[in-house]
Amino acid sequence: MGGVPSSRLARLVVEPGLATLPTKNELRQMESVGANKDLMRVLSSGNALSAQIGAPIPEGLLKAAAEARQQHFHEAEAAMREVLAADPQNSALHFALGAIYRQQKKWDEAYDELAEATRIMPSLPENHGALAYLFYRLDDGPNAIAEARTALSLDPQNAEAYQFLGLGLFSTGQYQPAVHAYAESLGRDGDNADTYYDMGIALHANGNLPGAITAYEKAIHLRPAFWEAHSNLALILHEQGKLAQAVAEYREAKRIAPGEASIRNNLGNTYCDQGNFDSAIEELHALYREHPEWQQGHACLASAYMAKKNYDAAVEELKLALQQNPTGSTEHRILGQALLLDNKPDEALRELRLAVSLNPDSDIAHHLLGTLLFQQQELHAAEKEFREALRLNGSADNHYSLAACLMSMDRNEEALSELETASRLDPERTLYRARREELLKLMKESSSR
Repeated sequence: MGGVPSSRLARLVVEPGLATLPTKNELRQMESVGANKDLMRVLSSGNALSAQIGAPIPEGLLKAAAEARQQHFHEAEAAMREVLAADPQNSALHFALGAIYRQQKKWDEAYDELAEATRIMPSLPENHGALAYLFYRLDDGPNAIAEARTALSLDPQNAEAYQFLGLGLFSTGQYQPAVHAYAESLGRDGDNADTYYDMGIALHANGNLPGAITAYEKAIHLRPAFWEAHSNLALILHEQGKLAQAVAEYREAKRIAPGEASIRNNLGNTYCDQGNFDSAIEELHALYREHPEWQQGHACLASAYMAKKNYDAAVEELKLALQQNPTGSTEHRILGQALLLDNKPDEALRELRLAVSLNPDSDIAHHLLGTLLFQQQELHAAEKEFREALRLNGSADNHYSLAACLMSMDRNEEALSELETASRLDPERTLYRARREELLKLMKESSSR
């Protein structure tokens, strides 16, 4: 009930032994509330037990364990409090009640119970390990590390304590030491999918994408229905540009956990990047139907609508995105682009200027602003924006746009230089060469007059 793995409980039984011998009925009761075959085998072995038969398991404790297994934590809490009232100096009961409070995110109550369990029995590593995990959940990395190290000083072979040490190190930004702690944990308990998952997160944060992929794949091998591992694996595959594989992993995560909003959101974004805009629209519409409170994904949906040339719908989605992120340069830029395509230049100008002011290092924002100013024949202002875009990104397209602006200002020699650069950078683009030939012909005709 307290969340201690059965393998660890089995080891605790073997090492110090039990004070009393469970009856057959009690063995059945423990099995019914979650004891696995390894623990049952040890509990049934006379080698690990004394010959004495003790008091029966309190009915309230069995009830609490059954309710906790069904995730009825409020009912489990009520039953445990009654049991604890009859035996207030029992460290294990405080430990279990602390775990029930933690499941309900009652952090203060959980801390009080775990601290009392530790006061009564300071030599039990599990008490310090539980405190370590609680501190991690409370974003108190230093105390999480300290409690995990205390648990390890009491039992250097405690795999769970190494896992909690890894969580504490990760929360303080010590990614490589966290990976090492997880490896130590797996060296003692190599079948723990959660530890592989935690290791994957730390490896990803440390920039080791192949290692993270391997860790997530091992977690999935051990627990095929581990949707979080499928989702995190998909995230890395997306980062690597392996979009088809990312989609497959997100779809598997969605099959396992169809109600998880984050999966649909990420899948929709991946569809967008894949150019599969119909699927993106379908996925995100389903997301908002099921989770009307969900606030992400509107920028992606807007991009899909723009690709379908449905600019009015794109504008509406971008306005929703900006409600959630008013200072988002990307959202303002895409909204400006949509308004420009929707023939609303004044509104587009306002949005693109905002985008540039929010992110002066976006060459795309400068390019779009320059394009709008060029269309409005504000040529000097347009030239300034095109040159800034070119400074940030010396692409063939940026050279070509500057050339077009310079040609409109009758600065043909400069424009020719820009067109020659664009042609050299992208020789496959016939447009650049064609415009260069047109300009040369125009310049020749002008000089012969």
